[in-house]
Amino acid sequence: MEFRHLAGFVAVAEELHFGRAAARLNIAQPPLSQQIRQLEHELGVQLFERSTRSVRMTSAGQAMLDPARRVLADLDVATRAALAGGRGETGRVSIGFPGASSHHALPRLTRAVRARHPGIELVLRGQTYSGEALTKVAEGELDLGFVRLPVRRDGVDVRLIEHEQLVAALPAEHRLAGEPEVSLPDLADEPFVTFPGTRGSAVRDALVHACVTAGFNPRIVQEAPDSYTILALVGAGVGVTLTVSSVQHIQAEGMVFRPLAGPARPMSFALAWRRDNPSPALRSVLAVAEEAMPTPP
Repeated sequence: MEFRHLAGFVAVAEELHFGRAAARLNIAQPPLSQQIRQLEHELGVQLFERSTRSVRMTSAGQAMLDPARRVLADLDVATRAALAGGRGETGRVSIGFPGASSHHALPRLTRAVRARHPGIELVLRGQTYSGEALTKVAEGELDLGFVRLPVRRDGVDVRLIEHEQLVAALPAEHRLAGEPEVSLPDLADEPFVTFPGTRGSAVRDALVHACVTAGFNPRIVQEAPDSYTILALVGAGVGVTLTVSSVQHIQAEGMVFRPLAGPARPMSFALAWRRDNPSPALRSVLAVAEEAMPTPP
């Protein structure tokens, strides 16, 4: 067993998608799949259940995840100690991000931090929804979180980094798919697919609020943990959804995006951190973030 095997296992476990995990590790997908197979063969257990549509952890994989994270964390400590002597600035900053909607902002931030402060380790926690991120920042479990505005939490500072809009995603064969824009009341009888209601998803909250404002309660027939799966379900004809404009780079088969008619429905993206967090590394990351992701007008 090599450290790269553990790193590959943790990435797949957190992303539950081999393609995204490979991109996160900056390797191709086939070598990552081979690493996981080698690890499973050496351990003699199956760590993931794979299908053409999904990846799920087995009970063995779930049991291994936290110990694997600790091993990698210990390796990182040793690496940072060596870097400290040569570069002078070290530290660890944990960042919670939602997923597809941060695909522009997060790489800009991580590239800038690594270029400016290579001794700072960024610990990235994916599928951390806005509400979860805010709570974990406030409680000290995360140093920095990508969140949706408005934020009302004592002791937490925020800075706007991006403006977005709510848009509709429809099956390509939907009766409204050919229209230039979609009026929300026309979706009143439609089944909806969206994020889970128990993890603080601001996008789900915005969907429900927009529908209620339009005069109906959305009939949510299925929940999914990330935008990739939600949009795949839309493309499969399971239902429609409202999502943020920043995920329009996802080209799920059988699905189209359409703007919403009427007044704009903004969804502002921001960074959040605890005001009394004493970490010098966090302050360095925040300074780099202001250059890499300046506050828009």
